[in-house]
Amino acid sequence: MSEAEWMSRDPREEPWPAVDLRLDVPHSARVYDYLIGGKTNFEPDRVAAQASVQAWPALPISMRTTRTFMQRAVRHLTERYGIRQFLDIGTGIPTSPNVHEIAQGIAPETRVAYVDNDPIVLTHARALMSSTPEGRTCYVDADLRDIDSIIDAPQLREVLDLSKPVALSLVAIVHFVLDEDDPQGLVRRLMDELAPGSFLVLTVFTGDTDPVGVGGVGREYNARGIPLQIRDRKETLAFFDGYELLDPGVTLVHHWRPDPDAPEIRDTDIAMYGGVAVKNA
Repeated sequence: MSEAEWMSRDPREEPWPAVDLRLDVPHSARVYDYLIGGKTNFEPDRVAAQASVQAWPALPISMRTTRTFMQRAVRHLTERYGIRQFLDIGTGIPTSPNVHEIAQGIAPETRVAYVDNDPIVLTHARALMSSTPEGRTCYVDADLRDIDSIIDAPQLREVLDLSKPVALSLVAIVHFVLDEDDPQGLVRRLMDELAPGSFLVLTVFTGDTDPVGVGGVGREYNARGIPLQIRDRKETLAFFDGYELLDPGVTLVHHWRPDPDAPEIRDTDIAMYGGVAVKNA
């Protein structure tokens, strides 16, 4: 979609918040959208993405593989563990299949609350609310760094019952939370709000597989005003402290319960650890 097409859209198509979308600078959600083959991005986003790909050509493979990890995790929790509530933080620009489409395709009564604080995502929120009649979805405009704004949001409370198990999904988001904001502490605070039997689905951007190439991606993002922090395996495991990891534990995302027909992917083409854990008490 071009900038001219964006500005000429019929505002009746989707909610039209009175915010500055800053189409003249790259945005993490739109850069990600470009990398996974989406169309909701603009020239500054494409320039940033292309520079990052030049630094590490496998970046699009890693991003797409991370998204399929999310899909497998949602499917597994819905089918195997009977989870019927999901809290997806860092939703990004809607790209089908979204969490509710996967989960409600298995269990139509599933409820999903989406959370993001990006204006570009808010303008597309209607796509996240196409729930089945049996289920519910909502969108909360809030920041991961402000837990109260998420947990206390009326929309969330109308959709999710926090006295029952919830799967918290934090996929491709914590690398935008710097250490000074204590991302592990934020995750613990969120999980503390959830009932026993809840799950944590989380990925961490890592340079362990290709320190030079992935380091180049980090420099490109940061140079363009998108703070990004790369973490190692030890730092990744810290996010899961106190919870019981499901097999196969924390792995590169393409090794987490891969589908039988999944294409072969080299470890050096993946820069994301992923894991799923349960809160037992």
